[in-house]
Amino acid sequence: MSAAKRRPQRRVFIIIFLLLLIFYRDGLAREEPLSFTDAAGRTVVLTRTPERVVSLVPAVTEMLLRIGAGPQVVGITHHSVLPPETAGKEIVGGFLAPDPERVAALRPDLIFCSNLQQQVTDRFRGKTVLVQLAPGSIDEGFATLRLLGRIFHREKEAAAIIAGEVRQLTLIARKTGKIPAHERQRVMRLMGRDAVLAPGDDSFQNDCIRAAGGIAPQLGRTGPVVPVTLDEWRAFNPQVLYTCGPADQDLSYLHQPGWREVDAVKNKRIFFFPCDLTCRVASHSGFFVSWLAASLYEEAFGDPVNAVLPDRVVNRKPLQLEVDAVHRAEIIESDITDFRHKTLALTFHRPMRVVSTMEGQREGITTVGNHFFPPPTWGFGHAQGLETVQASVHSVLGLDPGATALLLTGADMDNLAVARQSFREMTVTALVTAGVMSNAMRMGADPGLYYELDDRDAARTPGTVNILLLTNLHLSPRAMTRALITATEAKSAALQDLDIRSSASPGPHHATGTGTDNIIVVEGSGQEVDSSDGHTRLGELVARVVYEGVQQAVHQQNGVVQNRSIFQRLREREIDLSTAVPAELRADLEHLLLQPYYAAFMESTLAVSDAHARRLVTDPGPFRNWCAQVASRVAGRPVVLTQTSAEAEEGTLVHSALKALVDGLAARVPASTGKER
Repeated sequence: MSAAKRRPQRRVFIIIFLLLLIFYRDGLAREEPLSFTDAAGRTVVLTRTPERVVSLVPAVTEMLLRIGAGPQVVGITHHSVLPPETAGKEIVGGFLAPDPERVAALRPDLIFCSNLQQQVTDRFRGKTVLVQLAPGSIDEGFATLRLLGRIFHREKEAAAIIAGEVRQLTLIARKTGKIPAHERQRVMRLMGRDAVLAPGDDSFQNDCIRAAGGIAPQLGRTGPVVPVTLDEWRAFNPQVLYTCGPADQDLSYLHQPGWREVDAVKNKRIFFFPCDLTCRVASHSGFFVSWLAASLYEEAFGDPVNAVLPDRVVNRKPLQLEVDAVHRAEIIESDITDFRHKTLALTFHRPMRVVSTMEGQREGITTVGNHFFPPPTWGFGHAQGLETVQASVHSVLGLDPGATALLLTGADMDNLAVARQSFREMTVTALVTAGVMSNAMRMGADPGLYYELDDRDAARTPGTVNILLLTNLHLSPRAMTRALITATEAKSAALQDLDIRSSASPGPHHATGTGTDNIIVVEGSGQEVDSSDGHTRLGELVARVVYEGVQQAVHQQNGVVQNRSIFQRLREREIDLSTAVPAELRADLEHLLLQPYYAAFMESTLAVSDAHARRLVTDPGPFRNWCAQVASRVAGRPVVLTQTSAEAEEGTLVHSALKALVDGLAARVPASTGKER
């Protein structure tokens, strides 16, 4: 074709491209401006869909990511870990003191902020759209979700989330409606770590208590946190207390004279829930209320007489799984004892032999699976016993108990990871669920606290790693049992490379598992193989799929990835910057740790501290010299560090490094005055 003939075609292509570009840009604009009033009383008018958003409020961040607006979110605070889409987002500091310059570097066209973040509002007022959203009740949380759906054209996604939460709230209202008034529990949410504090009367926390069928205190004071006097404590006499965080936290102040006489303390009815559920109104209000209500009224909720829904299969979702032996793979959703369960079920073309760490070797198995028990059922499910629980699952799902091998878990089946590896004619597939934030442990270091632990306890916590292992080969009994070791070693390697810490001893120890982990190996069909140890190709494939599947499942369940922030890694070692650092230097330290050099210093410290705890580093002297150099770099002048008695103890090098940064900040020469701070 001649050049003369090509020119008109080129012009046509250019015109089409320009038209598409115009249509794309017009698509970002709104047909009509969106106007609303935010929590600060400001009228906000949006003429375009925001493209670059910084969210400094964890509750709003959660909502944005859940409705699918994640691509527009370019910056968050280090307090946002879940949902897992937060991984990889730029961190601009903490909630109370985000770094305005780091926010500015992201070039946001909209910032979701709080009235506590005065530096940010002062820096961007009149330059960038600022929006304050502060839902103070469950209904206001739903209204915020609807608004975000409108802002980002995600109305359907927001409506679907709200419908799911409302379904759970309605269910709980029906269940607690059967409880007589005189049996309603007096419930208080503990806010303090060393003194009795509670939410004010207007807090959403009391809204949740009432929605769960409990009686919330009326203290005559409003606000997010208020002190509770001993007289008020005695007068209310809480029957149930709950707080957020790990169950092993120190609440010794409750056992002081006067405070220990209330029913909740005497009867040891103190519950612990994840902070992501208890500390903000976001997108899981119905789920948390369900869990709280089931904890308050465990016996009543477990009694079939009080059920309000029929036990039944609600939905079946096919799962694409290319495994020769598998006839059908699906996720089955079911209502059992009123709560939504989810089961991964794999049905075979013919009966198979399997090896299960939960049930041993079994013959004639036509279905293997992994069953998720939702948190509200953990209490009464444990009380009912393993046989009763399994029987109800088999009955509702229509499974033959004699031909079914199931694992039990508290990790949501929505977070299932599927990993697949091949070499020539060999293919290995692993289906993994994993949670590691509650009962991870290091074998050989952490104590076993029970004489005998029933396997049903694996369904009481999201801290469990479950693996279904399948191949397109026929595994001999020897190859099946040897695969258990190969898979276990790969699982431990995956956890170590993620720096998952032991829940019992997070300071010095990596976790090797969770203590309730289980594996099912299926014999498969095809060419027979007799070995699956680490020196064989089959063993290599088994290890690779388990390693990949565990890391993916941990990310989806717990929001943990290898390159997570130093703030998250410190929290996992139970190092709380809000208590470990003087309040006047806390913001400066957070901003310091946003800098790659100082983040790398702390990351290196974690590795040295682990090696020191294992006696692989015997002389920490050179490390302490490095700390002094870093402190001097922070200060801008020489700093001599002193060592406290606590730092001299084995395994506290992380605290030495933090002290070096704090001492450097305290000795820093402000550029504006030239005087020492």
